[in-house]
Order: sequence, then structure tokens, then C-alpha cells
Amino acid sequence: MFGCKCFRWSKLSDLSSREPDTFRLPAPIPQWPQECSGTGFASGTIKLGELEVRKISKLEFVWGCNLSQDRKQGVSIYKPREVPDRFFSLGHYCQSNNKPLRGFVLVAREAAKPEAGDYCSGNPCLPALQNPLDYTLVWSSNDGTEENFDGSGYFWLPQPPEGYKAMGFITTTNPVKPELGEVKCVRADLTDESETYCLILKTSSVLSEVLAIWSIRPRHRGMHGKGISVGTFFCSSYWSPGQELNIACLKNCDTSIQAMPNLDQIHAIIRHYGPTLFFHPGEAYLPSSVQWFLENGAMLYMRGDSVAKPIETDGSSLPGGGTNDGQCWIDLPSDARRDIVMFGNLQSAKLYVHVKPALGGSFTDLAMWIFCPFNGPATLKVGVVNVPLNKVGQHVGDWEHFTLRVSNFTGELWSIYFSQHSGGEWVDVYDLEFIAGNKAIVYSSKSGHASFPHPGNYLQGSSKLGIGIRNDAARSNLYVDSSTQYEIVAAEYLGHEAVSEPCWLQYMREWGPTIIYDSRKELEKIVNHLPMMVRNSVQSIFDKLPMELFKEEGPTGPKEKNNWVGDERW
Repeated sequence: MFGCKCFRWSKLSDLSSREPDTFRLPAPIPQWPQECSGTGFASGTIKLGELEVRKISKLEFVWGCNLSQDRKQGVSIYKPREVPDRFFSLGHYCQSNNKPLRGFVLVAREAAKPEAGDYCSGNPCLPALQNPLDYTLVWSSNDGTEENFDGSGYFWLPQPPEGYKAMGFITTTNPVKPELGEVKCVRADLTDESETYCLILKTSSVLSEVLAIWSIRPRHRGMHGKGISVGTFFCSSYWSPGQELNIACLKNCDTSIQAMPNLDQIHAIIRHYGPTLFFHPGEAYLPSSVQWFLENGAMLYMRGDSVAKPIETDGSSLPGGGTNDGQCWIDLPSDARRDIVMFGNLQSAKLYVHVKPALGGSFTDLAMWIFCPFNGPATLKVGVVNVPLNKVGQHVGDWEHFTLRVSNFTGELWSIYFSQHSGGEWVDVYDLEFIAGNKAIVYSSKSGHASFPHPGNYLQGSSKLGIGIRNDAARSNLYVDSSTQYEIVAAEYLGHEAVSEPCWLQYMREWGPTIIYDSRKELEKIVNHLPMMVRNSVQSIFDKLPMELFKEEGPTGPKEKNNWVGDERW
């Protein structure tokens, strides 16, 4: 995001003559397995019911603005080019210039013969697409003093007919309103609510009105969300967070979500894109398979029962279903095997894969879960001093994950989500490290097993002050290759018979005991030994750390997590 006080409004000759940096995956995308009937995955077109949409990644520069002479400190607006016959644009695309051009916009046409079940709740007698009635000028870089419009940008909002919604804004380089057929509006029942996501640009130029530009995403996401991102942007001079947007996203009214991959295609996707998960060279608490953990003495404890019970190696003796009611938990074996099991077994480790629709079935999410029998204690960093903590952060059982997001239009890897303790981040594919072909690298942090896209020390606290909990990530000879060491444990959209979910996956309680201890005293001792000038800052950072750092509490399994059905936290 750029908050710019002084802009150089770029002329077309400044930017359009320069080919923008683009990104391509290191290796070609393979030909995915196809059934005779075809599933629609990676076919280039997705049917949404009354509409068919295509993703256009070939974009034509329209207008841009730079901060001073640095081209990367600005944004550019693009429109789709080479739009197929009978498809129509829905709006323009905007991105910052400090990254490769790798965006898209969807173009749409009315489906030839929609099935009866493909209609949404609106009036199917009305066309799905209509021209706007007019355009409203939202913002211009021309403050009225320029007689020559070369270099000026004009942002227009389509005014839809009654019962229709605009999908995005368009930009021109002169004050003449665009042709009404430049974009289409979509019948309201074929749309879903959108919301702002990332702030791309905010100007504060004294020469013109303030302009803010955001990327947008569907408000309703997750496995059952029907909203589909069009790839357009939202802009305004006066909008405040919380207000309803005047543009929408598309809705997938096709209940069959036919663009999702079949089982053979899922295996091919994993074999082609499966990342290598590297553990820190000093990692003591390695992963294992769930089966190895159970067959090596893990025990089930029931509240009120002092005698622990052994667990069948497939998890069939674990109580299934329901929610985490705190009535039972798993613990390490109580005999001599305890000191063996807690350190894991790398040879048996695998990634457990949950495959689900994302963004209305326009993408496939492959959530890859890794299990570690034990999560080690944290290390505190205060400036140049590192303080190992005896108990803070440790607990039995640790479930971590990362998620691949693959385009159902092309089968292209689009981004990876890196789960990091109580949050995480989506990282675009151009900012990933690759180890072989199109297989990315995921780094697991020492002791805590959070996922990161690059090696380094990531502070959970204040990077500016150099104070917080260390998350050290580095490459080593300790790794799991998810392209070969994996098991698909769930893909609900394929039907219950397609993937047999393991018994242990239905266990919704904790994978470790809860032990509350006064770790605050341990931290207070550290604070009291610090110079007075930094004590308050350190104490303030400690107060903001998540509560799970201050007690031993085994996590619930993957299926009890919010992101099993919902979207990742981003």
C-alpha cells in the first residue's frame, strides 16, 4: 500500500511502452488427468449456472501513477485483452507496481442452456447481463487546471439498471464517459456481497481529492461460500470501513461445482505442487504419523477416571463427533516410551490433506496438516539476548498446517497460506521459494512448528524493538516431501464414498492435557533483570502475547478448527 503525498501522474508513454515484470512458474503446468465425461477442472471456463466465466490474465495497461520518479512506488490499472467472443468485461484490475504483474479479471457470458437447478432466486426471464444505464465519475487526477488531458486518470462507476449490480470500476484517460457497452452489470440474484481486503493506494495530494483503492473479495467465503472474486477493485474518496460497497462479486449458482478436481486430479496436483516441509537443523520435536503416535503408547484420559486407556492404532476407540467438551484428552505414554514418543519419528511423518472448494469453487484449497507429538518451549529474544523459557509454549500434541490454493480455471498454483500460531498469511506464488519444478519450500519454525515462506528469525512481538518470542526457520536435512508423503483424509464435495476419513479425524477433543502454571512469574523474573528503560516495552509486549503461551493445553484436531469449513484467517 502506498500513502502518497505527492504524485507524478504517469503519461501513457511513460508506462505503456514498458512491458511490466511478469511471473511464471518455474516449470510448465502438466496436462491434468481427464475423465471421459470431463469434470471442468482446468478447462478455462467455469459454469456458474446462468453465467459462464473465463479468467483473463492477459492485461492491457490503461493508466498509472508514480510517486516521484520511482516507478515501483505507484499503481497501474489494466483492462482485459483478447476477450473471447460473446464474453464481456465486468471491470478493470489494479495492482501496485512493486510486484510482478500477475492479476486477472473475469469475463462473463450468458450460458447457452442453463439447467433448471442452475437458476438462482431471481427472475430468469430477465437477462443475466445488462449494459449500465450511465457512469458516475468517482475521481480524477485532473484538478481542472490541465487543458491537455494526457496523463490524467478518470475513475468511473457503472450505474446498473434496477435489479442489477455493478462488478467493478473502469478507468479512462479522458473526461469523456465510457461507452455503455464497455462493461456489463449482473442480475442481482447472480451476485454476492463483497468486502474490501487490502488497501492498494491512498493519496493525499493537495492538488486533487483523496483517492483510496482497495482489492476486494467475497464477504462469504469458506467451503460453503458461493462468492467468486471478479478480480476488480473498489475505489472511493469518502468510503469508511463498515459501509456497504456499491459493487458486488459473482455467485456460483451451480450446486455441482463442476470445476473442482476429481480424485485422480487431486493426486496429480499434489504430486506436481506438493511442497517440501523443512524443519530447523536444531529441531528436537519432530513430526510423526498419527498411526505411529498411537501405536507407540499414546493414552486416552477421561475426566473423573484415574485409569488411562490405550488407543487403537487407527483411532477407532477414540470418541468421535460432537465438540470439544473437555471430557477427555490424549497424552503421551506414561512409561519409558514417553521420552521416545515426544521427539517424534520423521520417517513415518506424512501430510494429511483436506481438499475443499474456495471462493465459490473457482479455486481448490488443499490444506496440508502435519502432526507433532510435542511442541517445545519458546525462546525469548530481548535485543541481542536470547532467553530459553522452561515451560512457556510447550504442550503435548501439535497440529499445524499450510494450504495450497490452486486455480480451477487453469490448474495453476496461485498462493500458499502459512499458518503461524494464532494467525497466518497468504503468500503469492511469485514470492515463494521453489526446490524442484513447481514444488515450493515451507519452513517450520524451531520448537513451535509455525510455517514460513523463507528462512530467518520471525519475532512474535515487536520487530522494531527486537523483543518477542523467536520463531527460527532454516533449511536442514530434516524434511518431509508432501508430494510423496501424504494421505488424503477428506474431500467432502466428492461424496462420502470417494475418500474414507480416518477414525482419528472424528476425534474432536484435545490431543494433549491442560496444565496451567504460573509462567507469568517466569517472565516477570526476566523483566526485573532488564534495564529500566526497556522494562515497560517488554511488559507491554508480554501482555499482548496469546494466552496459549502461558499454559500447557493440547490442541484440538484439524476437523475442530474454524478453517476446516471456514476460510483461512487473513
